[in-house]
Amino acid sequence: MNIDFSLLLVVFTLLCGVIWFIGSVLIKKPDSLAVEYARSFFPLLLLVLVLRSFIFEPFRIPSGSMKPTLLVGDFILVNKFAYGVRLPVLHKKILNTGKPERGDVAVFRFPQNPALDYIKRIVGVPGDLVQYRDRKLYVNGVLASQELLGNYNDPDAGAPPTVDIIEDISGVEHHILNNRGSRAGNYEVKVGEGMYFALGDNRDNSNDSRYWGTVPEDHLVGKAFLVWMHFNWENGGVRWSRIGEGIN
Repeated sequence: MNIDFSLLLVVFTLLCGVIWFIGSVLIKKPDSLAVEYARSFFPLLLLVLVLRSFIFEPFRIPSGSMKPTLLVGDFILVNKFAYGVRLPVLHKKILNTGKPERGDVAVFRFPQNPALDYIKRIVGVPGDLVQYRDRKLYVNGVLASQELLGNYNDPDAGAPPTVDIIEDISGVEHHILNNRGSRAGNYEVKVGEGMYFALGDNRDNSNDSRYWGTVPEDHLVGKAFLVWMHFNWENGGVRWSRIGEGIN
């Protein structure tokens, strides 16, 4: 079951504010237990709501589709201000502060099920011609250069053997993975107005725009920028080396 934490946070914040107002102003019983609790929790809930809705929001990485940039068990921070200020729950933009650029690692609501949050790398912006041929990415006919580094030592047991590659998209260098043993599919699309094309860095193990289409602008959540914690019980618990690592 998917829980809408934004909705719960809004409801509890409003509830505490209403109880505090009614108890203190209307019925004038500020010392009642319910009013005391509401008065204590309301400022904290309001602060969390503002921070989470308009500035930073934490997410946990549940899958390996963005390896090696992001690992299963990474806890990341997302800049909610990067792609426009939006109202919580309604997702309506009230202030335009920027747009995704090629190479950004972005969180967005999954177009086929907006209750789910996805994280991928933006490789195509409105108007771009995106082509994926023989495991190579072309944007507007320009090849995103690749430098082979060698085999990737995957921290997840049972993962297929892959090679680590540095890819350059419009000047943004980042690591991707390719599984040479899998079937390489070809893809071509013209990105429409108000849409974005997103790929996982783990190119042969990612459910991305190649399979379900482009991301609408109003589904954007924010730009991922920092790993603030890593915990994966199946692979040793906390990985201290991941903490504080920037996301490129």
